[in-house]
Amino acid sequence: MFPGLENGPGLGAHNGRMTDDDAAAEGRQEPPRRDHGNDGGGRPLPAWRRPTGGEHRYPAAFAVLVAVALQLSVPAHLALHPRWVLPAVELALVGVLAIANPGRINRESSRLRALGLALVAAASLATAWSAGLLAWSIVTGHGAPSAVGLIINGGAIWLTNVIVFALWYWELDSGGPAARANARRAHPDFLFPQMGMPHLTHHDWEPRFIDYLYLAFTNSTAFSPTDVMPLSRWAKLTMMSQAAVSFLVVLLVIARAVNALR
Repeated sequence: MFPGLENGPGLGAHNGRMTDDDAAAEGRQEPPRRDHGNDGGGRPLPAWRRPTGGEHRYPAAFAVLVAVALQLSVPAHLALHPRWVLPAVELALVGVLAIANPGRINRESSRLRALGLALVAAASLATAWSAGLLAWSIVTGHGAPSAVGLIINGGAIWLTNVIVFALWYWELDSGGPAARANARRAHPDFLFPQMGMPHLTHHDWEPRFIDYLYLAFTNSTAFSPTDVMPLSRWAKLTMMSQAAVSFLVVLLVIARAVNALR
């Protein structure tokens, strides 16, 4: 049992509070939790278990811009055509989101959430298409570049894949950034080390985009969870999918590059 989790709302005893399952059984959603006191041990309640001001959008928006730049950097034969369509859609969506909610992400809106998910879906489609074409060109030998070009193209697609999965984790964990800011859900989908070690963590810590980017990067390099554990089934399946894609890209690129160097 992790310290700080055993008595938390929805993570052990009910403490007289309606859980998400209880609320769903009555056909309504549980209102945001408004706990501002301590955790029962004299420590302030950690930020990830109480409403906060939310996080800024610019780290995620900057990551999207990097992903778009990487998508445009791959050769034309590895891109979905017309190759400008999906990057343009991604830029338009991130622009709309930045204008609609330019400050901290703490306003829950079904429309904004749909736009955010559509943005990640568009980036995912572009990345999956490029990864599939890269794998096909390596396996069949059609249009295969030099070893250096292969490593550069494979690295760009691999890094874009890291960013895309980081965005998925960020958008889906505990209902998304706005829902996390309002402490909408009691059950997190990912267990970060800070959640299990509150005595070593500042009480204002809560997961932000950089934490999800780190999660996606380590999962892509280790091909398995490292220090962040998936708790829900969708989180486990998503991490499994990311590890599989990363392993395939790395394996094919390295094997082809080594063969080309001989």
